[in-house]
Amino acid sequence: MSETPTRPVTAVILVAAGSGQRLGYGIPKAAVPLGGEPILMHALRGIVASGTGSQVCIALPPGEDTLRRLCEDFRQELADGGPLLSIVDGGATRAESVRAGLAALMDGIEAVLVHDAARALTPESVFHRVTDALAAGAAAVIPAVAVVDTVKTVAATTGKDAHLAPEVVTGTAPREELRAVQTPQGFHLDTLLKAHEAARGLDQDESAAVTDDAMLVEMLGIPVHVVRGSTQSLKITTPLDLILAEGLLEGPLGARWVEG
Repeated sequence: MSETPTRPVTAVILVAAGSGQRLGYGIPKAAVPLGGEPILMHALRGIVASGTGSQVCIALPPGEDTLRRLCEDFRQELADGGPLLSIVDGGATRAESVRAGLAALMDGIEAVLVHDAARALTPESVFHRVTDALAAGAAAVIPAVAVVDTVKTVAATTGKDAHLAPEVVTGTAPREELRAVQTPQGFHLDTLLKAHEAARGLDQDESAAVTDDAMLVEMLGIPVHVVRGSTQSLKITTPLDLILAEGLLEGPLGARWVEG
């Protein structure tokens, strides 16, 4: 019988510094109410319930005192058990927020999960699949789901046809090779540190093209492995997303629906 791989000592960096402009509430996205409490609290409780982090480092918008107080109150609830809760000021970009979290990690951390607070309803099983792959030896792991829509590449319409429509199709991507990527994204700590150090050398356009930490690791030539995500792990970005999240949270007869 094969032995179960030892799980690395893991921290979770919870990125919660987004402005949330597209939600239209005029407050940071993490503070927008979902089921009667801020999105951030749903994300935090999901992380703690998964049991995957010895430390949870929350990157908040600088000066956001209300969310900070909520996190500090939650930290008091965990005083007798659960992970160490650390709070840092996030940056102007996602990468800056992740680097702020990395700088606050306690000694002994071996692996890091980077999770978006906007994916507040991510099932515990997704966290476990990512950490299982890390324990098995993967240096980088992302959860993802199959793409159900046909995806086409486009370009701006030019020349004599420019008046017909703003864009024209240039190709159709093979759907069976496409995945919609989610969080938490897992990395061995050394891998993520190297990736972010290399990213400091990117120019402004190159930095803007990087949309997740996995891309930084890909640039180093390190394989990024994929595990199954969940349709429940939708990213709350628009008012429609918020409505869908409310529906998932309530579920049939008020019971939260959970998909593995």
